Amino acid sequence: MTSCGGVFTVFTMSDQREKILSCACELYLNDGLDGFSMRKLARSVGVTAPALYRHYESKEHVLIDVVREAYREFTGFLYRALEGRTPEERLAKAGDGYIEFGLRHPRWYRIVFTAADRLGLDELPADVEAQGCAIHQFWVDRLRECMDAGLLRRGDPAAIGMTIWAHSHGLITLYHNGHFQTDEEGFCSLCDASWQRLLEGVATDEYIGDLKRRDFASVTAGST
Repeated sequence: MTSCGGVFTVFTMSDQREKILSCACELYLNDGLDGFSMRKLARSVGVTAPALYRHYESKEHVLIDVVREAYREFTGFLYRALEGRTPEERLAKAGDGYIEFGLRHPRWYRIVFTAADRLGLDELPADVEAQGCAIHQFWVDRLRECMDAGLLRRGDPAAIGMTIWAHSHGLITLYHNGHFQTDEEGFCSLCDASWQRLLEGVATDEYIGDLKRRDFASVTAGST
């Protein structure tokens, strides 16, 4: 991906789309909706404003595409969890994907969780809303299958998912804002420990016992 700004270049949508969306995301996050304009965006991308208008009718249409791209990236990180062989593995991989997305793509992460009205929109288009609903259902499915497998206590998976999301989102936001004086590796270790404490509140007694036996086995194996 090329950086924003620079001299004016020939505008080819297929070649420049990634740069347009990246620059639009950065411009919005830096200047807010009031400071976002097609002219500023064209200058950042390195094209003329009329060239940009040939492909986007307004800044709202650009921002909608930014949200689409953010959701596309987010979905890719999450859905790798489906490679897991068991409900436990799939839930763990989903959590890892969430954290990794937040670390690798902090700008897309912020856009995913920006309300429509903050983007100057009454509502998001149906296809974008569908992406959000699919991600929500993905988490509900991961939690429900862990309940069915006896790993988590029975309850409303959507409500439990809200708690887990709030927990993870809070950690990532605090990290992005510089509240944890640690590097990414240290932050990931912090997340793992925090997740274990949260898990103890929703896991079945049998699963907690199994986790403790595994920890004991790993410690004893490492000491031999």
